[in-house]
Amino acid sequence: MQARRVLERAAALGLDYVESVAERPVAPAATLRELRATLDLPLPDGPADPERVIEELARDVEPGLTQMSGGRYFGFVIGGALPAALAADWLTSAWDQNACLALPTPAATVVEETAGRWVKELLGLPPQASFAFVTGCQMAHATALAAARHHVLANAGHDVERDGLAGAPPIRVVAGAKRHGTVDRALRLLGLGTAAVRPVPTDDQGRMLVDALASELAREDGPTIVCSQLGEVNTGSCDDLDAVADLAQAHGAWHHVDGAFGLWAAAAPSRRHLAAGAERADSWATDAHKWLNVPYDNGIAFCAHPDAHRAAMGIRSAYLVFSDDDAREPVDWSPEHSRRARAFSVYAAIRALGRSGVADLVEGCCDRAREIADALGELPGCELLNDVVLNQVLVRFEDDAATDAAIEAVQRSGEAWIGGTTWNGRRAIRISVSNWQTSAGDVARLAAALSGTRSAAAASTSR
Repeated sequence: MQARRVLERAAALGLDYVESVAERPVAPAATLRELRATLDLPLPDGPADPERVIEELARDVEPGLTQMSGGRYFGFVIGGALPAALAADWLTSAWDQNACLALPTPAATVVEETAGRWVKELLGLPPQASFAFVTGCQMAHATALAAARHHVLANAGHDVERDGLAGAPPIRVVAGAKRHGTVDRALRLLGLGTAAVRPVPTDDQGRMLVDALASELAREDGPTIVCSQLGEVNTGSCDDLDAVADLAQAHGAWHHVDGAFGLWAAAAPSRRHLAAGAERADSWATDAHKWLNVPYDNGIAFCAHPDAHRAAMGIRSAYLVFSDDDAREPVDWSPEHSRRARAFSVYAAIRALGRSGVADLVEGCCDRAREIADALGELPGCELLNDVVLNQVLVRFEDDAATDAAIEAVQRSGEAWIGGTTWNGRRAIRISVSNWQTSAGDVARLAAALSGTRSAAAASTSR
């Protein structure tokens, strides 16, 4: 059977790749120009043998792959796929379920219900909170903030789903100056615009200053959304959510938490204090493809007010057939109508790890981050810029040029992948530890690679 041969060949190629990632150079071997020469082909005139297509695709693509699933990738907050999650993701493609309605996809619906409940338990969120599996934290923000928009405008007597924003009272969005850009883009997508944001000053780690937040909230009345942050993308710092919750409640504001990766601190006993007060918020956004280590793409939105969530996202059409049971209809909670059954990989990951395994994953990454900070602190001219409270390490060398040169040299070596950023006007190296496979040996290889770049730079200068 041709289909079996093609799928078996794809599985074999996938296994070969997965088993080789740990020792491959992390950076891609081919340039965009080189990849276009092999991949940017004329539109085929007719059919081709599927097995040959898969063989050639794997051959031509591999030189352009960054080994993001390996333990030495530190460039962004990207988790490697756990074996159970990856296998479930492969099966998800094979099953090819459109996880839109309960009636045609009862298995996907029940798995989604269960996975959502499990994540809420792990993160300490209210059991009555609604949830939606979406593409990533970007759409989780859009989903949660759509519920927030409905809620604050309904309280002001405006039906935004019926009437749109025309004639609606303005919504003030209060957020830290170091907020992630996906919050702003969600506001653009929702028609609120970035001019709605009242930025609150932050401390040297990127945390909102509580007194400044209080002053801003006292400045005016009207519909208000407060956006706090668990896990600043450079430093990993976390806002004081209890204090934010107190202020939001006192001013009748909706409190949304950007917990793309930092919300998972609640699953780890040694880091749980960083998320204290998170359970008091009105909505949350996070990613499973970050610290739960499931394959892309997999984000989750949560809302403490299911009525507002469903009002913002629910849909009905004459051709849609809904279950007569007490089913949770997935289409009522997600901005996507047709969508992949993403919950299968989340379900498999949590079932494989259990509560203690998730805690170990998070705490292990944080421990590796601390080890990286300690190792880099021994390098001449290296300055640690953050308090390493989670999985982020932020360092720089003597000046911007030396910092960028170190990044480029490490990328070129293939030993690791580290990211560059700008922090308070200065170039820095941002190292994220999010992969279940990252080991003490990977930490040593990163430190050695950076040390080597420094030695090479010193030798070049002396000449």
